Amino acid sequence: MTTFKHEVLVVGSGAGGAMAAYELTKAGINVLLLEAGRNYDPVKETPMFKRKADAPLMAAGNADKDFGYYDATVDGGWTVPDEPYTTDEDSEFLWWRARMLGGRTNHWGRYSLRFSEHDFKGKSRDGLGADWPFEYSDIAPWYDKTEALVGVCGTNTGLDDMPDSPPGVLQPPPKPRVPELLVAAAANKLGMKAVPMHRAVLTRPKDDRAACFYATPCGHGCSIGAAFQTTTSLLPMAQKTGHLRVITDAMVKNVNTDADGKVTGVTYIDKNQNKAISLTAKVVILAASACESARIMLNSKSDKHPNGLANSSGQLGKNLMDSTGAGLGATIPVLRNRPRYNEDGHTANHLFIPWWGHEAQANGELNFPRGYHFEIGSGFGEPGAWVSGDFKGYGESLKDEAKANYGASVYFALRGEMLPNPDCYMDIDPTVTDKWGIPVARFHWKWSEHEINQVAHGLETAKALLETMGAEVGDLPPAEQAIAKGGQIIHEVGTARMGASSADSVTNQWGQTWDCPNLFVMDGGVFASNPHKNCTLTILTLAMRNANWLAGQLQQGAL
Repeated sequence: MTTFKHEVLVVGSGAGGAMAAYELTKAGINVLLLEAGRNYDPVKETPMFKRKADAPLMAAGNADKDFGYYDATVDGGWTVPDEPYTTDEDSEFLWWRARMLGGRTNHWGRYSLRFSEHDFKGKSRDGLGADWPFEYSDIAPWYDKTEALVGVCGTNTGLDDMPDSPPGVLQPPPKPRVPELLVAAAANKLGMKAVPMHRAVLTRPKDDRAACFYATPCGHGCSIGAAFQTTTSLLPMAQKTGHLRVITDAMVKNVNTDADGKVTGVTYIDKNQNKAISLTAKVVILAASACESARIMLNSKSDKHPNGLANSSGQLGKNLMDSTGAGLGATIPVLRNRPRYNEDGHTANHLFIPWWGHEAQANGELNFPRGYHFEIGSGFGEPGAWVSGDFKGYGESLKDEAKANYGASVYFALRGEMLPNPDCYMDIDPTVTDKWGIPVARFHWKWSEHEINQVAHGLETAKALLETMGAEVGDLPPAEQAIAKGGQIIHEVGTARMGASSADSVTNQWGQTWDCPNLFVMDGGVFASNPHKNCTLTILTLAMRNANWLAGQLQQGAL
C-alpha cells in the first residue's frame, strides 16, 4: 500500500461502488475502495451444490439467515450484529445490509429491467414526485453498455414499459416453464402480456465467466460467474488494471472536510483493530447503499455543513422510497399430478407480467398513479419445508396429496412504484450508537393512499389471473394488511436525490453533490423516483455513466 497513491476513495463494493471503481481504473485512475464487511471469496465460499435436506430446518430462513441457510449474504440481513438502527414509535421499517465484499450483488434477484421514458419523467405526466434531470435518451446508450458488460438475458418485447436493447446486446432467455405458459395464456385473456424477464444471468459464456447450467439457486451466489455479482466480475476486472486496492472490514465513520467545507477524505474504523484511521483523497465517492451513504453524510456535520454534509437543500435523508410488495398464490387444479421433469432453469421466473396500464392511467381510469409488475413463482423446485395442499390424516393418503400438489401452485409477487412522501425519511438517532460509537440511522415510514390503492388493484388482478387458470382463491386480505413493510423488498432509494437545482436536490445529474464538487454519490440514494422495476441495473448504469464523466473531469484537471 505504501507505493500506491490513490486519487479517488470509493466507499462500498456493491453495484455502484464496484462499477465506479471499474470505470475509473479502466481510465487509468488509482482507486482505493473501502468495504465495511469482510472479504468474500465466491469460488471457495459459495454453497452452490448444497441441498436443503442437508441443512437445519430444511434450509428455511431464520433471524441469522433471512433468505435461508445457504443464502449468500454474509454477516448481514435485516439484523446485523453490533449494528442496530431505530424507528420512530409510529413506524415499521426493515433495513437490509450485507456486510461482505460485493455487498448485496452476491445475493440479489438479478432482475434487470430498464427504466423507461415514463419512469424518468413521472412528474411531467401526473404532477407527483420529481422528474429526473435527464431524458431516457441520455441514459439509453449507457444501459446498452451496462447490459453488454454485465450480461443480461431476455428479449425485446416492443412494450411501452420495456425499452428495447440494440440487436446483439441481450443474451437468449431460457424457455418458459409449463406453469408460466399457463400464466401467459391467462394474462392474454385479461389483456396483459407475460414476457421473458430480463435477468443478469449469462446464458452464453462471456470473458472468463461461464454460462448458467440451470442447476443451483442464484441466491446462494455463483462461483462460476454466470449470475452477476461484483465479486466475480467488476472487482477482479478492476484489480487486473493494477489501479485498484481494496480494504475490507473498514466501517466509514464520516467524510472529512477542511475549514472551507471542502471534502478532504474519510475516517473509517478498522473493525479488526477497533481503530480509527483517516485517509485523504482528491475525490470521495459514496456508494455504501442509499441509507448507509446518507447516514455517513448526516454524521459528517461541521461548521460549514451544520445539517449534514452537502445538505444545504435539506433533502438529505428525505424522499426515502422502497418498492411496494404484496403476493397472492393458489393451487392450479390442472397442474396437479403433472409429469415430473427438470424445470430448474435459472431458478427465478422465466416469464413475468410487466405493467400494462399507462393508457388507462392517462385516461383517468385507475385510482392510483404509476405502475407495478408481477413476478411469478411456479414450477418444480427443490422440495423444502413447505408444500401446498389440503392435508388430512396421515400415511399414504397424505403423501399422495403432497405429491399431487408438488409443482402445482402459482404465486404472483407484486412489485410496484412508490411515490416519495413527507412521512418517509431517515435521520440520525440522537442517543443510539453502534459498536464503534457511530450514531445510527433512525427511520420514519408510512405508506400513502397511492400505494394502498395500487396494492388493492394488484390483488384483484392476481385473483383474476388465478381464477382464470381454474383456482379457487376466496376473499382477499385488505391492502393495508397485505402490503409489505417498508424496506422489506430491499429496494430502498432516494435519500440523496439528484435534480436540476441545488434548492431541492442533493446532487446534480452526475451524482456530484451541489455543495461539495469533489463528493459524489453513486448508489440508489440519487434516485429521483423509484419505478416498479428492480433498481440494481439502473444503479450500475448510472455509476458507469457518472464515473466515466468523473474520469473526464479528473483527466482535464477540473477536479
